[in-house]
Amino acid sequence: MHTREEQLQAFGRLLDIMDDLREKCPWDRKQTFDSLRQNTIEETYELATAISRHDMNEISKELGDVLLHVVFYAKMGSETGEFDIADVCNRISDKLIYRHPHVYGEVTGEGLRVTGKVENAEEVSKLWEQVKLKEKGGNKTVLGGIPDSLPSLVKAYRIQDKVANVGFDWEKKEDVWAKVKEEIAEFEEEVKANGERANGECMEAEFGDVLFALINAARLYKIRPDNALEQTNLKFIRRFNYVEAKAKEQGKELKDMTLAEMDELWNEAKNAA
Repeated sequence: MHTREEQLQAFGRLLDIMDDLREKCPWDRKQTFDSLRQNTIEETYELATAISRHDMNEISKELGDVLLHVVFYAKMGSETGEFDIADVCNRISDKLIYRHPHVYGEVTGEGLRVTGKVENAEEVSKLWEQVKLKEKGGNKTVLGGIPDSLPSLVKAYRIQDKVANVGFDWEKKEDVWAKVKEEIAEFEEEVKANGERANGECMEAEFGDVLFALINAARLYKIRPDNALEQTNLKFIRRFNYVEAKAKEQGKELKDMTLAEMDELWNEAKNAA
């Protein structure tokens, strides 16, 4: 591992390169906040994929891509005199200190006074919500800090996590299963009642309730639903690729195979992995 001095030198090198590119590269020079936005989202998802695969080499690479975007935005901010990378670093540092009174000491402000230690991560999360509601320029409501653009699965988890931190939660985690079953029953009733002429919007709404309840169950059992679903996605891809490869070995096309034949290969794939 590198020393702190080496780490700072590496970061300074990246800043110098960004300065050069912004001045000398036509593509980098023409970029704006808006033009980079979609690329930033894509790079973040690529990082998330590397994390889900536990590929440390790829994680390191993708973190570099994300860091480049942070530096890029900060460089553009400095060009207009609105902020630079020091402002970015100082603001997050100040926020971290303010939101960790159990590490850096008491916090006072707008009637909030936090002192003492916390025992576990759950207590820290509840403390964060208290501090964020009171801090200057912070969230005005419990759910105010949730970005509109979050993927729906992640947003549902964050909504439930935030309200739980202020006490709006099940007394016993096992109680959530009654809610899950209730929502599934309501969805089934909507489907049965309307048959082929089922109201698409009503079905969609009821199915959304099912997903919301299942995500709540995941939270209560300390499971990140987005991570869980991604692991299942990867598992399905791996198994289906096996089925496709085996079919080709047999000189067959999937579209020409019976479901029973594909199921046999699918079971082979399950046993292989």
